[in-house]
Amino acid sequence: MDPHSTFKKEVAVFTFFIFASLPIHAQTISGTVSERVTNQTVPLTGVTIYWAGTAVSTTSNPQGRFEIARSGATNRLVFSFIGFKPDTITITDQSSVDVILTSQNTLQEVTVQGASSQIDRMSPIQNEILTTRTLAKAACCNLSESFETNASVNVSYSDAVTGAKQIQMLGLSGNYVQTNVENIPTIRGLASTFGLNFVPGTWISSIDIGKGAGSVVNGYENMAGAINVELQKPDAQERVFANAYANSFGRFEGNLNLSRPLNEKWSIGFLGHASTLQNRIDQNGDNFLDLPLFTQYNGIVRAKYGTERFMTQFGVKALYEDRTGGQATENPGASPTYRFTNLTKRVEVFSKTARLYPEKPYRGLGLILNAANHEQTSKFGFIPYNGRQQTLYGNLIYQSIIDNTNHSFKIGASFLLDDYREQYRDTLMTRTESVPGVFGEYTYSYLEKLTLVAGARLDFHNLFGTQFTPRIHAKYDLTDNLTLRASAGRGFRTPNALAENYGYLVSSRSVIFDDKLQAEVSWNYGASLAQDFNLFGQKASLVLDYYRTDFQNQLIADLEHPRELHFYYLSSRSAPGLKSRSFSNSFQAELNYQPMRRMEVKLAYRLFDVRQTMGMTFGESLLLPRMMVSRDRVLFNAGYALPYDKWKFDFTVQWNGPRRIPYLREGYVHTSYQNMPRETAPGFYNLNAQVSKAFRLWEIYLGGENLGNFRQSNPIVGAKDPFGPDFDAAARVWGPITGRMIYAGFRYKLKI
Repeated sequence: MDPHSTFKKEVAVFTFFIFASLPIHAQTISGTVSERVTNQTVPLTGVTIYWAGTAVSTTSNPQGRFEIARSGATNRLVFSFIGFKPDTITITDQSSVDVILTSQNTLQEVTVQGASSQIDRMSPIQNEILTTRTLAKAACCNLSESFETNASVNVSYSDAVTGAKQIQMLGLSGNYVQTNVENIPTIRGLASTFGLNFVPGTWISSIDIGKGAGSVVNGYENMAGAINVELQKPDAQERVFANAYANSFGRFEGNLNLSRPLNEKWSIGFLGHASTLQNRIDQNGDNFLDLPLFTQYNGIVRAKYGTERFMTQFGVKALYEDRTGGQATENPGASPTYRFTNLTKRVEVFSKTARLYPEKPYRGLGLILNAANHEQTSKFGFIPYNGRQQTLYGNLIYQSIIDNTNHSFKIGASFLLDDYREQYRDTLMTRTESVPGVFGEYTYSYLEKLTLVAGARLDFHNLFGTQFTPRIHAKYDLTDNLTLRASAGRGFRTPNALAENYGYLVSSRSVIFDDKLQAEVSWNYGASLAQDFNLFGQKASLVLDYYRTDFQNQLIADLEHPRELHFYYLSSRSAPGLKSRSFSNSFQAELNYQPMRRMEVKLAYRLFDVRQTMGMTFGESLLLPRMMVSRDRVLFNAGYALPYDKWKFDFTVQWNGPRRIPYLREGYVHTSYQNMPRETAPGFYNLNAQVSKAFRLWEIYLGGENLGNFRQSNPIVGAKDPFGPDFDAAARVWGPITGRMIYAGFRYKLKI
């Protein structure tokens, strides 16, 4: 059957799904929390808002805004925050409230602020919230640069030419982390290559990082964790936000956020971004650009409409980016010049709709819709790669209670339609995935001590059949300051071999698909302990967590053989006497401490044991440490601010331990995994620092990254002969490619 005909039929089904799902119902209370300082209101971040006598709660975001589902058990909404007097508001038929808390501190020169990052105390999932205060600790030009001070997520370059970045969490690549933007699956499929660069940091209001199995409500692709990015809203208190940035490598960036209320019901917003780098950098003299030249334009236009009984948000996103990398200068004589080029065009439309019913506050029904068209055209030397992905997504959620708020549930239906068309060299790969699904989740709460969440999904995949995805989460407060969390669950996804291993294409390797397309399947188990305590009379917290991911099936990208890149699956190569395994063990300990007013210190240690069976396509079975994964990582971050944040100082040091890399010595011919030589990259330190000065409307900042100036001397194999048989720009990239970088910029904020 013609795949395009199939796609059109699926679009028709999706359109029916949309209209059959209306109208939309939900019940929420929204508003702001702030304090009064010198006759001005200042938003408070991290205020706990909850319904009295229940476990239903939320926290305020960096703009002081919050949203919480109505409760059928009580109408008393409590606002609680350390250093402030708690307040209780009686809710009647209003849909929004604005609360000003009174500080218990009599020293007027001190502004009490929430921590830059925090664990969601009420969530049964190990969920860390990064606020704009965290993001401001570094330049944070895009999402890939937003985790500089976070111990759970680390980011690195995938190769030495394209500039593509990848994240790791729980010892696994970002492909196994479901990355959403406002609860819409976004960085997936073809967007997994450069998608982290497509979310500007100034657009972000907060980032939620959930470890382990996530809620079934958000889909089936979460295998190791979930990241949800919340963007600035059309009704944000900051009517104008502008940011400009420049660094010593020649990168320039400008951002503009606008929000404007048109009347009591309507507000509109604009998020704009433009950036470029046109300076040719070759610090190691191998005649390859250390960073690709690029130009990016990115924007969102969105609107929000809200009344007491109806609320909707909708908008459109558009992105254009052009990249050029490869050799820095033309080769002399008749030798061809190696060039890497990539052009990405992406357009999305989205909507989130709700209908409010004050007479039944315990019920809710909401719908999220999204459609995206992603086009990518690349060339690696003379080898072309063209990709196109068209996606439709819908998620319908109904929530209510059973008798009382101790028993609540969510049920719903989702629909995901992906149409892929990829061409590499002269091979054309097309597929259409149609995945309708249903889900249900039950929550039991006992006072504020115990929360149990059990959920399951049934997804009807047109290529892989019916998939059953169960998940369970539990949170128990052992004491008022000690919390135990545990989780377990299944996940599955369809891998995109070329897009997710894009950097390996910058080589002379032959790409060999040993198996047909299969779904990846895994189980994740984990537990964590979070303890709040006083250390030398000051506030501190300690979080210990352990997670294990076991793969039943996984795509293996095997580049242990020189000049070849093999793709094969664990399950296809399992046979008597040929056992295949792949797993990840992750342990992390993190201490957060406030030794003095306006100072925060973080010290974290992370240990990974990540292994997978290699060589199965060659009739061997050897369990090896996964490449490019450091066994150990240590992070230290310290931040200090003067009163009213007039001056802020931040310093971060990371130590990344040794990691296994493929053995690619000149003249080496691989014959057996059993006797394969092992090679390990050394550990290294990375130092970052920033200082910022705030004025009434302005803020200027100056900082540096990789201040120790550590970098790989020769990350590219065969750089002198890029069209020769041994050229490889990805297999041995294990550390920084560029040295010390200094940056400066300003931020301008105009509030209501």
